[in-house]
Amino acid sequence: MRTAAFRALVLLGLVLVWEVGTRLAGNPFFPPPSTIVARMHAMWFSGPPATLFLTDAAVGNILPSLGRMALGFAGGALGGVVLGLAVGLSARVYDYLDGVLQFLRAIPPPALVTVFLVVFGFGLRMQVAFIMFSIVWPVLLNTADGARSVEPLHLETGQVFRLSRAERLFRVILPSALPKMFAGLRLALSLSLIVMVFSELLPGTTNGIGFQLTDAYSTFDLPAMWAGIVLLGVLGYLLNEVFLIVERRVLSWHHAARELVG
Repeated sequence: MRTAAFRALVLLGLVLVWEVGTRLAGNPFFPPPSTIVARMHAMWFSGPPATLFLTDAAVGNILPSLGRMALGFAGGALGGVVLGLAVGLSARVYDYLDGVLQFLRAIPPPALVTVFLVVFGFGLRMQVAFIMFSIVWPVLLNTADGARSVEPLHLETGQVFRLSRAERLFRVILPSALPKMFAGLRLALSLSLIVMVFSELLPGTTNGIGFQLTDAYSTFDLPAMWAGIVLLGVLGYLLNEVFLIVERRVLSWHHAARELVG
């Protein structure tokens, strides 16, 4: 409780410093937070009660962005977990593919934008595929590492109880790999938000937060541009907090499962 109150005070203090500093500077490129918040409310949260106070701009830009991010994150996370388990459960496969995976992971996703545009064209397919490719690596590598770090005693216990391969996977390997798997998923979640915005800055995009940022920049609407930036920060914070809640609940089950197996 004290930690939450301290965090709130620190945040409030930073916002006050930001407000005073920008008003004293009087620089039009850096509007004060009060102006940014007022613009955010007018742009996205001043609609009728029937739409939960969301404006047409919010429905037409925020929701499509979250949809792209959700699709890309779900596909990348699923692919990363499945491939990570396949690689991590075989020492030979891991040794063969480790160098290739490290090479692919090191390539910055923006460097491959042209490839994705050629393969998928402009639009939703390219954006979702781009997000999936960008986030699959932390999930894959962390899952593979988690599968390789299972305690030998746990595997031997499963053999003693004559567990099938599927039972060993779901009762022994997955519970042991969950902490590292969630570490990869958390990295992928924050990365998916960043890559989602980048994909919406590309030509051919007609909606989304990134599109709105580009439109605000092109029309020199600086409060709207900063409103988009602040909104992305708020979304990143909220998504991370929700993920931490899910992680704590799942890992509490994980600890119980490990005690049962051990």
